Amino acid sequence: MASTLDEADAAAIADLSPRTERGRLKADRRAAILRAAATLFAERGYAGVTIEDLGAAVGVSGPAVYRHFPGKAAVLAAILQGASRTLLDGAEQVLDSSPDPDHALRSLIRFHVDFALAEADVIIVQDRELEQLDRGARHEVRSLQRRYVEHWVNTLSRLRPDRAETELRFRAHAAFGLLNSTPHSARIPGRRPADGTIRGILEEMTWASLMS
Repeated sequence: MASTLDEADAAAIADLSPRTERGRLKADRRAAILRAAATLFAERGYAGVTIEDLGAAVGVSGPAVYRHFPGKAAVLAAILQGASRTLLDGAEQVLDSSPDPDHALRSLIRFHVDFALAEADVIIVQDRELEQLDRGARHEVRSLQRRYVEHWVNTLSRLRPDRAETELRFRAHAAFGLLNSTPHSARIPGRRPADGTIRGILEEMTWASLMS
C-alpha cells in the first residue's frame, strides 16, 4: 500500500513548485535580455545602448535589468562568453560522436554554419566589441576560442598529416573568417538566397578552403 505524505513532505513539495517556476521565469527573462542585447549591440554598438534600452526591449524598466546582471558590461560578457562556450561544447559533442576525421570535419563545418546563420548578431558583437570586456572576461573568451580552434586543427592534422600545423591553423582561422562573414553578407541589399542555398555554399567553400 502506498504511504501518505507527512505534513513536512507536503509542505516541502508545495514550496518547491513556486520556486522552480520562479527560477524558470527568471532564466527566461535573463535569456530574453541577452537576445535583445545582442540585437541592440549589433545595430547600435555597445556604447550606443543603455540599460534603459535593454529593459525596454524586453518590457521591463531599466533598473529591473539589474536583477539579472550587475551592469551593461556583464551583459556583454555573458553574450560573448556564452557564445564561446556554445561553440566549444558543440565541437566536443561533434567530435565525440564522429566515427572518423572526415565525418568530424564535415560535422564541425555544419555545426559552425548553423551557429553563424542562427547567431548573426552575436558574431557582429564579437567582431566589434570584444575589447570592451574587462581583462578577465576577455581572457576567458579568448581561452575558450583557442580550445575551439585546436579541435579544428587536430581534426585537420588527422586528415592532412603531410601539412605543417602552422598551415592548418592558418586554414582554420581563414575558414572562420569565411563562416563568420555571413552576418555581414546577409545584410547586403538585394535578393538574399534561401538559407538552404547559403548553407550549401558555405559548407562547400569552407571544405575547399580547408582541404585544397
